[in-house]
Amino acid sequence: MNKPSIYGLTLDQLSSWLGERGHKKFRAGQVWDYLYRQRVTEFNEMTEVNPACIALLAEHFAIQTLTEHVKQESADGTVKFLFRLEDGNLIETVLMRQKYGQSVCVTTQVGCNIGCSFCASGLIKKSRDLTAGEIVEQIMKVQFHLDAAAQDQLVTHIVVMGIGEPFDNFENMVDFLNIVKDRKGLVIAPKRITVSTSGLPDKIREFADSDLQVNLALSLHAPNNELRTRIMKINRAYPLEQLMSAVEYYLTKTNRRIMLEYILLRDVNDHQEHAQQLADLIAHMNKSASVNLIPYNPVDEHSQYQRSSQESIITFYDTLKKNGVNCTVRLEHGTDIDAACGQLRSKQIKKAAQAKNEDNPVVVGS
Repeated sequence: MNKPSIYGLTLDQLSSWLGERGHKKFRAGQVWDYLYRQRVTEFNEMTEVNPACIALLAEHFAIQTLTEHVKQESADGTVKFLFRLEDGNLIETVLMRQKYGQSVCVTTQVGCNIGCSFCASGLIKKSRDLTAGEIVEQIMKVQFHLDAAAQDQLVTHIVVMGIGEPFDNFENMVDFLNIVKDRKGLVIAPKRITVSTSGLPDKIREFADSDLQVNLALSLHAPNNELRTRIMKINRAYPLEQLMSAVEYYLTKTNRRIMLEYILLRDVNDHQEHAQQLADLIAHMNKSASVNLIPYNPVDEHSQYQRSSQESIITFYDTLKKNGVNCTVRLEHGTDIDAACGQLRSKQIKKAAQAKNEDNPVVVGS
């Protein structure tokens, strides 16, 4: 039986776990220092921790549960990792080198059930949630990669935008956030963390109530119900009226801004009239919302969608700006590798299936 990752315990949870088993709670702080500051990969490297405590931890937990399956490095410094979990599933994690630091995009589920019609992540349906430890370990694996480069670089920013819907794995996501924010651990400031959701109204409200102080991004991608339902089936369950109500609650409760993500699809949602509808939809938010326009990375399996022309992108941007909307066009990373989220994983799974079929050909009788 596989042992759970020790990275999945918050400092308080580890302290309580040790205390319940007769060990002094301060040992948790020692263990965390070894995990997140000294970044050991084996329990026996924690030389200053009580040996009985180390033996107990090694009996019940593992430090390394992810193995690197594929690593792609882009000319712009972006690195895409395909990690294999202990159950054999594959997940993606991406390191993006920004002017302001090293940003990591993490995955929260194996597959995705949201069903956005343009997205590579949803090509393979969700099989399970990731544990908090598996999410944290993605950050640690990237940090180990940076450590190996010997350039004294640290992960400084996190975006929870990889494969899966984070709010569909809410409890593990919250534990992950509390672990990476902790001042005795990775010390990643809440303002440098962004969680993206496709729009689960009840969870948006719960997220607002949790007072995590991290940023929220909403994958909107359409300015009206008819169009959003066509490209994002989640809109059938939670139409824009419900979603915008939850967003209003979030803005009022937290007094924080929200980022609205909008992938531009050629001749689908990128016309000037769509830009005007979007501006009208969020006009009442009074500068509390900003729009991030995202040029589409084409996916072979979704050939019905293509990237918007540069002219359409500029017109869409200008229309929003003329309506007083704060907006940006996302700077692209890793365009010379499998850029779309979920694309590398999908390719590797198809490649493995093809190899299996070649090894076991179907023989048809005459």
